Amino acid sequence: MPKKTPPKLPKLLNTKIYKTGQTRGADDDVIYQNRVNRKSTVLIPFALWNKVSAAPEGEESFESGFICLLTPKEFFETDNIQQVLADKGLSLGTNALVFYQIRTDWEDFNPEDQGWSPANSRTSPLLGQYVARIAATTADHGEKISRGFNTTGMKGAGIRLFEYATTKRINECRIQLEAIFWLCHDSLDSVTEFNMIQEEAIERRDYCLAEAQNSGLLDFELLKEARMVNEQHQTICPLCLEPLSSYGFFNRLVQATGREVHDLTVTEINLFHIKELRYGEYNHRAYNLGWGHHHCNVVVKDSGIDETLSWMEGVVARNKDSGYMN
Repeated sequence: MPKKTPPKLPKLLNTKIYKTGQTRGADDDVIYQNRVNRKSTVLIPFALWNKVSAAPEGEESFESGFICLLTPKEFFETDNIQQVLADKGLSLGTNALVFYQIRTDWEDFNPEDQGWSPANSRTSPLLGQYVARIAATTADHGEKISRGFNTTGMKGAGIRLFEYATTKRINECRIQLEAIFWLCHDSLDSVTEFNMIQEEAIERRDYCLAEAQNSGLLDFELLKEARMVNEQHQTICPLCLEPLSSYGFFNRLVQATGREVHDLTVTEINLFHIKELRYGEYNHRAYNLGWGHHHCNVVVKDSGIDETLSWMEGVVARNKDSGYMN
């Protein structure tokens, strides 16, 4: 018998959960791809190669491969660079590129003088030896230099290494994140208000929680330890620990009067990495992704919860000592 398909989630919620498997945004002035799957080609800085180039534990390689990026100085000023690369399993134009970001490097080590071509393939061969993203300057009237991975069908060379996740991890995170949504105290109320029939909402909730349980993704002790739920098994914000209302998944962020943006799509509740993304770790994984307030997420940024709490403690202490707080 084919597996029964559960009722569909409201579109906005379904899209929000689906997008957790995508990387953060990136504009045309950087080398990264914009909002693509986390299993895409990863970009690894040569300076960090020895420390961070290994694929996630249990994986032999990256699903969509990798590109190692060298600075012009690393390539041109390292003795016997071709052998150095070969010893690491790297080769220029095959899985490694020289990445130009500084105008003086472009002038001192101009790739066109080397007879090089800008790369435009994310898989071997890369169809070139370099890529460039150099900002325009007003002081010396320097033009913007953008070479390689800048066409409509080939925007960006790859993704940030620390944003990478395997297909399996992406799917596990989506299952767990939906389950955490259903643990909000008013989840049934919100989804029925956003066009789900009550019976279908209950069926979808029970299906998701059972799937999470059967996949080992609903261990409440681990969820509580990770700051995702409280003692009552209700969903909370990982920073402020306030129980979350599921309506925050649908409601747009409140904007200051007179500073409204007409096309704002940010909701009150967003994806929240418990342990921050960083080189050397693959933290887009189950039991490390929760839901949190947009503003709490902005405060934490890339610092991590513990470091942020220590900073906040100092802020409060100084305000008390100065008489601004009782």
